[in-house]
Amino acid sequence: MISRRIRLWNNATLPAMNAPQPVEQRPSLRATIAHRFSLLDDKADDAEIDRSLRAGVELRGATPWILMFAILIASVGLNTNSTAVIIGAMLVSPLMGPIVGMGYGIGIHDFALIRRSLLNLAIAAGISLATSTVYFLLTPLGEAQSELLARTTPSLWDVLIALAGGLAGIIGQTRREKSNVIPGVAIATALMPPLCTAGYGLANGNWQVFGGAFYLFSINCVFIAFSAVVIIDLLRLPHRKFIDAAKEKRVKRALLAIVLLTGLPSIWLAARLVDNELFSSKARAFVRDEFRAANVHVVETRIDAGAQQIEVTLIGPRMPKTAIAAMETKLASTGMKGAHLLVHQAEDTKVDVTTLKADILAEIVKNSQQALQDRDDTIDKLRQQLAAQVATRQDWLAGAADMAHEFAAQYPQCEALVGQVALAEGKTAPLLSASCRRLPSATQVRQAQEWFRVRTKSPEARLLMLRAAR
Repeated sequence: MISRRIRLWNNATLPAMNAPQPVEQRPSLRATIAHRFSLLDDKADDAEIDRSLRAGVELRGATPWILMFAILIASVGLNTNSTAVIIGAMLVSPLMGPIVGMGYGIGIHDFALIRRSLLNLAIAAGISLATSTVYFLLTPLGEAQSELLARTTPSLWDVLIALAGGLAGIIGQTRREKSNVIPGVAIATALMPPLCTAGYGLANGNWQVFGGAFYLFSINCVFIAFSAVVIIDLLRLPHRKFIDAAKEKRVKRALLAIVLLTGLPSIWLAARLVDNELFSSKARAFVRDEFRAANVHVVETRIDAGAQQIEVTLIGPRMPKTAIAAMETKLASTGMKGAHLLVHQAEDTKVDVTTLKADILAEIVKNSQQALQDRDDTIDKLRQQLAAQVATRQDWLAGAADMAHEFAAQYPQCEALVGQVALAEGKTAPLLSASCRRLPSATQVRQAQEWFRVRTKSPEARLLMLRAAR
């Protein structure tokens, strides 16, 4: 019976053991890449994202105060050319909330949220402009520093920074685990410095600075919001449906038009910036190559890319005008057609070394004699001041002895001593100290006090009367 059971068990299990095992299939390369770059794996709950982004839109309570103080910090940093202070102000600023909220509202088709975000953004911009304008009206430092001027000429690179920063920011805000993305985006996109620079333009009536700075702020706002729209669409967050398909197309076209109208001028500015840099580079190379062979020394080179002008200052043998004209004709062949070359020359003269040494020695002797005379004058002045102080001190001592005798004549029971007492802030006042066998009456004491003040011509004169010990 037992052997039969063993045979039955073996017959039942052998087929299963001999059956082919399932082969584990490795994911494809496309699936691996899709999984690694998926934005849905660590995404926060839709309700949490909605609550967080809507909360960041509001501008009330402490937030306007924080914004004003942050703008003030940024204005001081721009005014003093301190990069660290500007970065600190950008970390404090709450400007990102309404901008991201506007992009979120567009992404989920929530027009009430869009209106609220635009209103709060307009209020924030107004507070920022007012604060920075008042600061730059009051500050004694009126010169525009490099940090401030850097925010007046936006270009295509600012568009790319705003776009990349906005994408990073909205991705960071939609994660379950919050990271340090938002502070980094605040620094990279630099929303506050352009507003402070626009305030500087208003305070100084410089509309070119105001326009350039406010355009940079507009670029940041539009492309950060556009980045939020793109990511919200990729995350497939719940959004409202348009009943009218034609209205949905109009909204999307309007959004695209705003993005294009904001970005196109920056492309032109970037192209102009690149052209200016290329012209400056070619001009420096031209000056280096051409004047090196002319046996002259280039003291200074000024390049005005806008006016297409190269200004050079030389020392050494004077170059003939024909040689300079020949150089100017070579500008077209180096890619600077239409450029002008302006040369300033200072011809070298032979120097008599012996005369130069004698002049230098005479100048040294003259300076030394003047220094000795100044020292003697100072010593004489100090001696006179000391003699005057000694004479004043002697006069005071003689007068003090006379006042002590006069007081003793009025009050024979008292022995008086006149001196000085120290007051606050290094001042002194006359002091009469009397030791009396019998104290005068209160009326006599007041009379003595008034007499002493009149006698010393000092309203702060003091009188001290004590009973003598028996």
